[in-house]
Amino acid sequence: MTQTIDISSYSTITDAIRSEARRILSDSTVSAVIGYTAGRRKGSTQPIVITTADDADQLIFTAACLNDLVVYLTKAKKDVPKSGRIGIVVKGCDLKALVGLLGESQLKRENLYLIGIPCSGVLGSLLKPSAELTTETIASKCCECSDQLPVGCDFVPTVTPAPLPDLEKRYANEIARLEAMTPSERWEFWKEQFSKCIKCYACRQVCPFCFCEQCLCDRNRPQMVEQTPRPSGNTAWHLVRAMHLAGRCAGCAECERVCPMDIPLNLLNRKMAKELKELFNSEAGFEVRDTGPLTSYREDDDQSFIR
Repeated sequence: MTQTIDISSYSTITDAIRSEARRILSDSTVSAVIGYTAGRRKGSTQPIVITTADDADQLIFTAACLNDLVVYLTKAKKDVPKSGRIGIVVKGCDLKALVGLLGESQLKRENLYLIGIPCSGVLGSLLKPSAELTTETIASKCCECSDQLPVGCDFVPTVTPAPLPDLEKRYANEIARLEAMTPSERWEFWKEQFSKCIKCYACRQVCPFCFCEQCLCDRNRPQMVEQTPRPSGNTAWHLVRAMHLAGRCAGCAECERVCPMDIPLNLLNRKMAKELKELFNSEAGFEVRDTGPLTSYREDDDQSFIR
């Protein structure tokens, strides 16, 4: 039975974000605030960078605020000032990405002002941005979220996020289905998914952790990964990407959302995260770590996989 999810607090959150943005821009605490504003289509939203207190009224928070804004801090965006403290609006999943980047020395905490969102969930897509948030339209990532209230932020509206109803754990169910397959069946499943890839690299562009100036997969001297959309190159690209994100992915699911071919990329990310949790007791969170499980070595590391 479809249930409506209570997001009546989002109007209060919007007012609080605007008030705080106005204050920190007025007293020069920050030089800019990265947040959400209304999009062109009714009910849709888009990222915005404001630099004056007068623009604070443009900020909003609704169930259509899907974007992980942390990507604006790791890629060269002409609208983001290069100096001065930056304010940024973050949901719980977004904050995990930001914390991961702090651990990788890509960002400095003292250069950021974090506005946390008590999140009750967002829509799974913007195909119908005016849709009501229900147990059917909510994003799959929200169904398994345990971080509705981000911690360690400089400002969080005094709102208690509405408890989510008993939701189907969509990724957990899909992972269980994958693990019930034989290795050959699983390989065929992923080969079929990867064969759909058109190498648009939208997944890379939207990922906060893809911050290299030149991606390994773009190099042609030597060429590491075939760049044309063919089966071998597609498989290589997605496996390289999955290993690169293992232990780092924050679960924002932006890669899966923007994929024009509907490849279940976050399912792969979640499966990798499950393996890292089981093998190394490591998972993305709100604690800054200097190194991840795949970038460090311990004498007691499990070596049973070596033949």
